[in-house]
Amino acid sequence: MTSRNILIAMTLAFLLLLMLFALREQAMRPSVAQISDGWFSSAHADASSAAFTDWDDTDPPSVPVRCAMCHSYYGFMDYLGVDGSTVGKVDKEAKIGSVLFCNTCHNPATPGYTTVEFPSGVKLSELGPEAACMTCHHGRESTVGVNKVTSGKPLDAPIEKQGFINPHYFPASATQAGALAQGAYQYDGQTYVGRFEHTKTMQTCYQCHDPHSLEIDPRTCSPCHSNVVDNDDLRDVREAKVDYDGDGDVKEGIAAELDDYTGRLYQAIRDYAAGALGAPIVYDESAYPYFFVDTNNDGRTDEQEATNANRYTLWSPRLLRAAYNYQFAHKDPGGFVHNPKYLLQVTYDSLADLGQAVAVDMQGLVRP
Repeated sequence: MTSRNILIAMTLAFLLLLMLFALREQAMRPSVAQISDGWFSSAHADASSAAFTDWDDTDPPSVPVRCAMCHSYYGFMDYLGVDGSTVGKVDKEAKIGSVLFCNTCHNPATPGYTTVEFPSGVKLSELGPEAACMTCHHGRESTVGVNKVTSGKPLDAPIEKQGFINPHYFPASATQAGALAQGAYQYDGQTYVGRFEHTKTMQTCYQCHDPHSLEIDPRTCSPCHSNVVDNDDLRDVREAKVDYDGDGDVKEGIAAELDDYTGRLYQAIRDYAAGALGAPIVYDESAYPYFFVDTNNDGRTDEQEATNANRYTLWSPRLLRAAYNYQFAHKDPGGFVHNPKYLLQVTYDSLADLGQAVAVDMQGLVRP
């Protein structure tokens, strides 16, 4: 075979290989029908959920400016400036009746949206498509906001007319950003870990979560975490060698370590409220504003207790900071993946701070 024929054969073989790779990649891509089915099954498409219907009975029916960016398609378009308004700001109340449609993310403005400003005022730049996700999952409060109402005030005296400061729910991007965003309450004099990037191929929202269904495919985890077969196994993932909660079990998932920390924090919050402030407190994750007076001091939120009229009002700076961190950790159910050390740190520091006023069980705990 001549050199020319060899070159032609090699070229054809290379082209064939490229075609095979292209066909393989195309076969692996989800179809339009699969994408649609995934989106329809997601919370972003749930038109009956409170996230999109909470304002239907207002007069006139509209989504408030402070909520519209994340709870209305029209509000997010306003924020991006797609409607011709100021970019990075919601200018008006939004229409009700929307969910997060396809063009909430697939529009001319989103590809150029690469900087996210967190509630602390910190900006993270040079982001990719994950910027859209991070904007609505960074919470609504931060260390800065909590300090505005607690700094300079007696630590153990209730602040007049102060309610609970709620970090909001699913603050995943604030958890992942850690100390950079100051999404949890960070105590003076302490150091905190920064952004948790996991691995080079698993450090953004869409690399772990399907961007349409929002689900996690456990097969993307199993190459590194061999125990992961289905989503229930994710809570058993552990890389740390340290026994953070001091129970002697170094094989339990990091989620279990964090559960122990937050469980102790809740007990410490109850002990502090009753002992230092004279009014028992109880928490209900599904009833706003989440913390109520425990009128019978049984540790459970009874139906008659979970009312706005019975909301907890004796918020001293020490209690407010600890309860804020408890809620921050509790409202990010994937926090043990997003940035477990950050959550362990802020929870540990909350326990230590409450321990300055009442007896707190920190036996065996290790601060990361």
